[in-house]
Amino acid sequence: MNYEEAAAYIEDIPKFTVKHPVAHTAGLLERLGNPALGRKILHVAGTNGKGSVCSYLDAMLRLGGKTAGMFTSPHLIRINERFVINGQTVSDGDFLAAFEKVLAAVRRYASTKEEHPSYFEFLFLMAMLLFEEADVEYVVLETGLGGRLDATNAVPRPLACMITSISRDHTEYLGETIPEIAAEKAGIIKPGVPVIYDGHNREAASVISQRAEEVGSPAYELLPSMVRREAVSQEGIRFWFCPDGQEQARLQIPYIADYQMMNASLAYYTMKCLNRVHGISDEILAQGIRESHWPCRMETVLPGVIIDGAHNEDGIQQFIRTAAHFAREREITILFSAVSDKKYEEMIRSISEEIRPARVVATRIGGSREVPAETLAEDFRRAGCREVYAQADVAEAFEQAYRMKGDGMLFCVGSLYLAGELKDHISKRAKEEKNAQLRGGTEEI
Repeated sequence: MNYEEAAAYIEDIPKFTVKHPVAHTAGLLERLGNPALGRKILHVAGTNGKGSVCSYLDAMLRLGGKTAGMFTSPHLIRINERFVINGQTVSDGDFLAAFEKVLAAVRRYASTKEEHPSYFEFLFLMAMLLFEEADVEYVVLETGLGGRLDATNAVPRPLACMITSISRDHTEYLGETIPEIAAEKAGIIKPGVPVIYDGHNREAASVISQRAEEVGSPAYELLPSMVRREAVSQEGIRFWFCPDGQEQARLQIPYIADYQMMNASLAYYTMKCLNRVHGISDEILAQGIRESHWPCRMETVLPGVIIDGAHNEDGIQQFIRTAAHFAREREITILFSAVSDKKYEEMIRSISEEIRPARVVATRIGGSREVPAETLAEDFRRAGCREVYAQADVAEAFEQAYRMKGDGMLFCVGSLYLAGELKDHISKRAKEEKNAQLRGGTEEI
């Protein structure tokens, strides 16, 4: 089997198996030789910001001279993106080797199709094998969906647990209310293991602190009052992190969204709480925050062009706050798409009313959850946007929006799938431009 066949097999898993309890994952880990044992694991749950927090943690650890593996989801372009070892996405060869080991174990022990690992469970098992093979000291581990029932919760005793901001998303699985969702996320808290959490939502914070008290876990709450913005520009934000009873730190992030201050502070706070374990200086931690990179989260991909993977109610509100700040001085163009199981009508209405973009280009994301570009465009028109275009092809939609933005700013938002397709297109676009320049140089010679 080659890499392409292995990736295709994984993508096909949802068609023939089901989600399993955490005990099922724990059993498979044991059959694989318990590759999680001996690793210092930082376990991250939450609704929004998980990937960003993981990225900050990984950057600080590596800059501090530690070996680190990072497992995140979803991927934007290629499935390998979910596995990062010492700052590098795993190779196709290493991916295939881990796949074959997991598949061999599954075939040895699975007697029915229902026992086959789920899509996410399979990938998690691969991740732990990859990290064992690389012999990393630290593992930064992002939950998939929820926490209590998540495959990653099979890890028996992490070094620390982090819970990012919590809002309503995936309510069909996690519950309708903030306390219900918070309870699912707080399911990753282990007895005696410190938990560091975003406390800006008081309902969620109450549930998390109560759970920590129940199981005897030291709890460290990050409050908005601990974060004070100093300056913001298109290059990023400078701010002060001022935890109670500790020395304040001046931090800088390479992002323009205010919410990233809380994400960076949560990661920094965690590392401060674990200082006796890793021994990394405050200066190196601050440098790691400054040099971190997490794609498609208010990422500037071209001058005046920003991609944001916001795709739920809270994420869109955070996006709006950032875009509205720049709309005071710059003309805003929006490139938008969404999938059918998100509340895209509400997203469109909020963007239209609060940003009032000069123009909108709507496009579509293919697949079973596709929403036609013209349907999205008509929703923008009904919401009061006057200059609205529908272009089904994502690449052509981007080029159209890019031409139209002029001296203003282009924000691409609404779906991580859209973000992934745009990153792929922009990468190909850059290669084509470079090749054209090389051809031009050759002709001149």
